[in-house]
Amino acid sequence: AFYLDEAAVREAIKHPGMFNLLDTREGDKVDFWILTNEDFDRSRFARRYSETIEERRFVFSRPEDTILMKLKWARDSGGSEKQYGDALRVYEIQAERLDLDYVETWVRRLGVESLWRRLLSEAETA
Repeated sequence: AFYLDEAAVREAIKHPGMFNLLDTREGDKVDFWILTNEDFDRSRFARRYSETIEERRFVFSRPEDTILMKLKWARDSGGSEKQYGDALRVYEIQAERLDLDYVETWVRRLGVESLWRRLLSEAETA
């Protein structure tokens, strides 16, 4: 079974933000971000990719964009450790496949340099 807070969806659309879809059986969560017309949103939308899972097509953000978005949300929420921790875990899993030039460019443009430096210093990669 899944849980979706309709009020959170409406709020995220009204004031571009994020909402979640929760799997109440497994405890998994999927984040949905409403796109704006900002440069970063246009970039991450252009970089999206799709996969077919059980005959259904799903569209995903690239891991670089997920990391950047999580760092931005951590900063904008006053230092959310949850968002930062999510970014750290994505980095640790995807580190060898990341386009670090892309990440570094957007880290500067989004103003999340201190969180990025912290992430790099705390990351445990193979």
